[in-house]
Amino acid sequence: MAVAPRIILTPEQKRQLEKNVRSGRTPVQLVERSKIVLLAAKGSTNKDIAEEMRTDVIKVARWRNRYTEAGHDGIAKNRPRGANQGGKSSRGQARLRSRIIKLTMESKPEGSTHWSTRRMAKELKTTHSFVNRFWKECGFKPHLLRQFKISNDPLFEEKLDDVVGLYLDPPENAVVLCVDEKSSIQALDRTQPGLPLKQGRGETMTHDYKRHGTSTLFAALNVSDGSIIGECKKRHRHQEFLAFLKKVERQTPEGQDLHIIVDNYATHKHQKIKNWLQRTKRVHLHFIPTSSSWLNLVERFFGLITEKQIRRGVFRSVVELEERIEEYIDVYNRDPKPFVWTKSTDEIIEKVGRARKRLLNICSV
Repeated sequence: MAVAPRIILTPEQKRQLEKNVRSGRTPVQLVERSKIVLLAAKGSTNKDIAEEMRTDVIKVARWRNRYTEAGHDGIAKNRPRGANQGGKSSRGQARLRSRIIKLTMESKPEGSTHWSTRRMAKELKTTHSFVNRFWKECGFKPHLLRQFKISNDPLFEEKLDDVVGLYLDPPENAVVLCVDEKSSIQALDRTQPGLPLKQGRGETMTHDYKRHGTSTLFAALNVSDGSIIGECKKRHRHQEFLAFLKKVERQTPEGQDLHIIVDNYATHKHQKIKNWLQRTKRVHLHFIPTSSSWLNLVERFFGLITEKQIRRGVFRSVVELEERIEEYIDVYNRDPKPFVWTKSTDEIIEKVGRARKRLLNICSV
């Protein structure tokens, strides 16, 4: 067990420390450290000093040791980050760091799903700032959770190759479009007016809202130039989807095939859709694998319109909501930018394979 170093003060050293405590100009941190040294010089233990000053033993030990090592300069100046913490020796530091790594990676605190810096510091009797710095050094982020979904589609590779092929090597004399619907967009009105943006303060918006109904946005993204064909509808059944496909066909150049990338929503596979495709001849649907919405580039556009128009919008009716959506699409189409796909089929399959392997290893433990 480590023994706290004994402190014997000269009259001059004692006067300097007492002056720190009495002076109204002394920084608060130096006042606290000077009191710790004065109490230590009287023979008080670290535990007794911590109780009297309502602080932790680690802090008391740290400033007691630093005064022993460097005198008044040891408590007047802060050491660089990463310096010895809590008065622990290098060997003690190594043991502490090893325990932090082990607890972070191999355990969970009682009654919680993940560690916090303060919970870890309490468990190991150290400071939360030290835990925080060490976590940063190691790249630990227990507070973050990354969600994932691995497709179990038996035709995953076949569908993936088909869609990626359209992105990286589109057929000649054809238009490639990504189509989907963003359903249940709510027309939300706020119960109170918010405050506008001003210098030093962001715009405000009340959390409470009134619902005025919902709408569904059907959108087709032209992969080559980034332009959008969009239309809002009250519902998203096969009837609405078919009507939108007919609109897309009318607004694209005649004489060119249309290769349309869609997800596996049931309305996209309705028999009436299949019958229409057989009659039109030039429209071809390409289905992405199940649970692979990231493969449909129109989702990027949905993210943009949600962030820039819908999320912070105030809509007093569904009509107003749809007008604002149409306005956004009009402005967007004045200077559209295509989303460029860069990953090959092999790169994606390799990454998905690694994820499946890790998941299999976890499940087998």
